[in-house]
Amino acid sequence: MAATSTFHMGGRQFAVTRADVERAARSELPAPVRDYYVVVRGRRYPPKQVLALLTGLPRSRFTTHHAVRTLRRLGFPVGRKPRAAGPARPSPAASAPDPVAALRAHAGQWVAVRAGDVLVAAADARTVVSWLSEHGQRADSMFRVPLDAAQASGIAPR
Repeated sequence: MAATSTFHMGGRQFAVTRADVERAARSELPAPVRDYYVVVRGRRYPPKQVLALLTGLPRSRFTTHHAVRTLRRLGFPVGRKPRAAGPARPSPAASAPDPVAALRAHAGQWVAVRAGDVLVAAADARTVVSWLSEHGQRADSMFRVPLDAAQASGIAPR
């Protein structure tokens, strides 16, 4: 049986499962991540966006902390976007995220990338460009992630 998280919000009680969260986020592109994010099906979403999709409540009715706690209880990875680097240099021991691993979840999709972070991924380029425009975002690059090594190398299929 799937783990269920039960919580009260906006005068209502909710009981949700991991599958409910994945279903709610399936057709929704993530909004830009400001500070915290939750990874659902390989995409980084603002936690409040996911909880709002799940409950139907406006984001103003709950805190980021509440959303993070609820999603973490369901087993979703939650992280915090790195702060902008100041005058201090990063330690050499700090590990940089693996860009290949970050793109693997988006195989076959168009992605917009800024500073090594996937801003948005969608099935077609027009949706990616619309999302960037709608959210006032700029990307360093935009491309279609290859499905496999043959596509990545440009070798013609036999």
